Amino acid sequence: MSNQTNQPIPNITVLELADSLQSGTALQLVDVREPAEIAAASIEGFENFPLSEFAEWSELIHSRLDPEAETLVLCHHGMRSAHMCQWLRDRGFTKVKNISGGIDAYSQLVDPSVPRY
Repeated sequence: MSNQTNQPIPNITVLELADSLQSGTALQLVDVREPAEIAAASIEGFENFPLSEFAEWSELIHSRLDPEAETLVLCHHGMRSAHMCQWLRDRGFTKVKNISGGIDAYSQLVDPSVPRY
């Protein structure tokens, strides 16, 4: 088994995300933004795991998410999601990708109806 924790986290662009969402590809979608951010702007289908509530959900992660499923992680610009990707990979998740540019880039490049904040 290769040790992937030393490898860079793969990124997916918001355009690739849009293609995957449109094609109906089976994906596990994680949004690490805070509840107020979700209220301001969101993309349908993402499950929210706010980083401020890490203590509440971290021990349940394997019962809430499939470590073998392709997992895409979103935040506002891509920094918090990159940290979450690394954390998931350290726990045995094998197909984790960071959505580069986050929901802000999604709003600019894919769907302008998603509010920017």
